Amino acid sequence: MKKYKVVIEPLAKQDLKETFYFARNDSITSAEKLLSALEKTCYSLEEFQDRGHIPIELKPTGIKRYLEIYYKPYRVIYEIEKNLINIHSVLDYRRNILGILSKRLLR
Repeated sequence: MKKYKVVIEPLAKQDLKETFYFARNDSITSAEKLLSALEKTCYSLEEFQDRGHIPIELKPTGIKRYLEIYYKPYRVIYEIEKNLINIHSVLDYRRNILGILSKRLLR
């Protein structure tokens, strides 16, 4: 099986920082566990990149190059380019996903 390199884009890194910031209100330990689990989910795409599906918000547009996987309630949105997995967003599903994707991916 071909192994891909995962690149967490700057906006996705910011998503992870914000998630950690808000999660630490519960406790630092739980925030660290959540951050670790989200990063593990991202890096699991090195070997299992095809397990994602097209985000429902993008289906009507016909854009098929972006995929997503879940670490509930978070959605990891990524793109496969040659031997790279570009992580574009790590978002809580309760956010305005369509608005965020429009700004980030559909420019």
